[in-house]
This record gives sequence, structure tokens and C-alpha cells, in this order.
Amino acid sequence: MKDLVKYIVEQLVDDKDAVCITSEVDAEVETITIKVAENDIGKVIGKQGKIAMSIRTLAKAVGIREGKKYNIEIED
Repeated sequence: MKDLVKYIVEQLVDDKDAVCITSEVDAEVETITIKVAENDIGKVIGKQGKIAMSIRTLAKAVGIREGKKYNIEIED
């Protein structure tokens, strides 16, 4: 899942070297944190949060297939 999120985010941003994806597993939920350059935050979030919502929807779909729960967070 982490690789999928990293691939999607790298396609959206200009500064691919600044992309940092971390994963933290809690009891039942895996939290994936996205950190990008300050100039690229808007590109990852999108207008009215539509791109961020789409990334979360993909994570939910993959989670249903794998029987896991994923939480996607975007850091400023």
C-alpha cells in the first residue's frame, strides 16, 4: 500500500525527492503519512480536497481486498 501511495504522489508533485511516505501500524489500522515540499501540498490535496479524497478512496478499496484498514494523512 505504501508503494502505491508513493507512486501516486510522485506523479502529482514537481519535487519528487521531497516526497516522504511513512507507515505506522496500530492495532487494526495502518496510518500512512504523506509529506511533500511546501509548494506541492496543494497539488496533493487538490481543489476542494478531491485528489486527497481519491487517494483515500483507493486506500479503502485496497484495504477491503486485503482485509485491512488504512488511514491516509497529509502533513503540512
